[in-house]
Order: sequence, then structure tokens, then C-alpha cells
Amino acid sequence: MPRLTTTVPREYVHRAGHAEVFLTGCRRLEGDRFALTGQWPRAHTFFTDADGTRHDPTQAAETIRQVGLLLAHSEFGVPLGHQFLLRDMEYSVSLDELEIGAGPSELTLQAVCTDVKWRGERVTQFAMAITIERDGRHVADGSGHFSCLAPAAYRRLRGAERVAAEATPKPRFLTLEPQRVGRSGHADVVLAPTGRPGHWLLSPDRGHPVLFEHGGDHVPGMVLIEAARQAACGLQGDVFVPVRVATQFHRYTEFDTPCWIDAVTAPSTLPGLTGVHVTGHQEGEEVFSARLTGHCGVRTGYRAAS
Repeated sequence: MPRLTTTVPREYVHRAGHAEVFLTGCRRLEGDRFALTGQWPRAHTFFTDADGTRHDPTQAAETIRQVGLLLAHSEFGVPLGHQFLLRDMEYSVSLDELEIGAGPSELTLQAVCTDVKWRGERVTQFAMAITIERDGRHVADGSGHFSCLAPAAYRRLRGAERVAAEATPKPRFLTLEPQRVGRSGHADVVLAPTGRPGHWLLSPDRGHPVLFEHGGDHVPGMVLIEAARQAACGLQGDVFVPVRVATQFHRYTEFDTPCWIDAVTAPSTLPGLTGVHVTGHQEGEEVFSARLTGHCGVRTGYRAAS
């Protein structure tokens, strides 16, 4: 009988719906090296560019996030119900390899975990480097640092009342026009204008089926990564397509406090491309920062990075 393909358990990647699971298999090679398989759908409702011809670069970030969670649960023994802190994430993509073909994009992935810290039989933190290929060609690579917290430790860190409470979504502010930030619909826009160039208010749709696909007591890291990309678009006044993004998460971004997003032009790490530095602040404290390098003004027919 031929081997049948399915996704990994959705619980292992903290997704509520099977359609949002991008990994299909995992096996340990030696030590803390792993070979994985995955699949990106042809027409994802969020991780597809505005004209529907290419996978969105941020799908690589979501895939890296899922790999870290899968390895923690399935290979390092972290129980379901534990919480994760994503301390930083970096990824780069080969834009030419994001073109959507006649079928779903079948992926092969390699992950190497380092700095693995154990407490008894359970991992408490680890670093991970990953490469993603499609038909033997480089699609993306990246890295991240994950910390794992038992429920009791998480309650002590966050406060039992905050963890137990369901934050009531506040009315959204009027967001930017979708075309200004490389999106096709208002629900996908996470920034609201303030009247100051390079300065916005974080205002995501808490009912978004992908960005808020599962619950939580703070703003998800993927929302902040998307906010950074949209801020880069807003700063440049045109579509900004990232090829490299490095994000650091300094503290939890809370729902009940305004989060101000600022973007400035920064030196590019790749010749001929545009660099942008984005920060988020709540009550004067920096909650995250991101450095993006990418193509400005590219709507279709992505050029390969130099």
C-alpha cells in the first residue's frame, strides 16, 4: 500500500484548523537534526500575494514557527498545554521560488536544534536553524529561539487573572487602505493611521481567521511580523516585498494598551534593496523590533535578490 500523506497533529503546531497546518511529517536524523516535509496550499486566504500568483514571504515565518512547536512537543517531550515564548525569529526567502504552480507546493525541510536546555525530562528552551526547499531548490531559511513554560509558571509570569480572562475585543480604528500595505482586503490590514508619517497604531481584526486562528492573552508574534511588513509598505508609499526579516520580541504585547508602530529607512544588508527598521512601543516600552530588507514597488514578477 502506498504511503498516504496527512498533516501533523494540529495540536502540535497550536492551530485550531487542519487547513492552517503546513507540516506533513517529521523524523529525527541524528542527534538534534530533523528532516521534515510540508505543503503550502495553492490559494491560501492570507499567505498569498495580492494577485494570487505567489506565496507570501511571511508564510515562511509561519512555517518556521510551526516547526519549532512541532519539535518541542513531538521530539523534546513538551506536554500540550505548555506555553511558548518566541524570543526572536529571522528568515529569508528566494522570491523566484515562491511562484504558485499547478498544485500545492511540496516542501522538504531540515532543522537543527542547538542550545537545548533540559529540566528533568522536559526541554525548557532551544534554538533552531531551518532550511526549506521545493523540488531541490532553496525557498527559505531561518532561525528562532523558543522558551517553554509550564502552565503554573506561565500563570505566575502573566498573572492568573490575565491568563483566565478572555480579553474583550475593542472597536477597531479605521485602518489603512489595503493596497497601501500590499493586502487585498480590509480585514488583513493591521495598522491604523495617526496623521504622522512613519507612525501608526496597531489595530488588527481580532476575528481574523488566520492571525487570530486560536485564542491567547496577548498579541501573537505573527501579527507583529505582519505589522512590520505593512509598516515598511506604509513608509515607502508602495508595496514592500521582504526577502529578509529579523525580529526580536522584547516583552508581551498586550491587547488592552495601545501599541504604536514606527518605521524608518535603514541601511540595506543586500545590494540594490531597501532596508527598513520597525519598532513597536507600549507605554513607552519597546515590545518588539524588526529589520526588513526587500524590494520596493514590486507588485508582480518578483525579481530575485541580488
